[in-house]
Amino acid sequence: MFDIDIERALRAAVLAHADQTRKGSDLPYATHPAHVALILARVGASTNAIQAGLLHDVVEDCDDWTGERVASEFGDDVAAIVAELTEEKGKTWEERKLTAASKAETISAEGALVKAADQLHNLSTLLEALREAEDPAVVWAGFKGGRDETIRMARLLVAALSGRCDPRVTGASEEALDEIQSLSS
Repeated sequence: MFDIDIERALRAAVLAHADQTRKGSDLPYATHPAHVALILARVGASTNAIQAGLLHDVVEDCDDWTGERVASEFGDDVAAIVAELTEEKGKTWEERKLTAASKAETISAEGALVKAADQLHNLSTLLEALREAEDPAVVWAGFKGGRDETIRMARLLVAALSGRCDPRVTGASEEALDEIQSLSS
């Protein structure tokens, strides 16, 4: 039941994201990779995939983390998955999202599953914020793509991941997207 490699990745993610919060909230950012790891564990993902789920944003969002550091501390297999999911910060929001959707069709099976779990958690937290909001426009104001583009890009990504990973994950994402759209109409 206990896995020291997952424990090490959890500790690393918590420390790496220690000063960060989730978009539009005061929740510690580390709740996101932790929940991605929970989704992955629930569908029976490998230890490497769960570690990558915990670390999927460290290179992208944490100054002292590089792909080399991930490889050194967690191995080449975990680093390869994280590298598949790391967005290039120099690109626009739209370019990053289109690239992610395009890459989702060709990345490794484990990379696709981690990306699907990441997307499911992001959509689930967005849905919860919309359910709780008195005015959905306030929630959408925090999104670079706004309502329509955020939904469009999410649908592109989920479509690219469908058929590549566990249908429980992509199906839950599709359901969340449908409800997000209905709450925002």
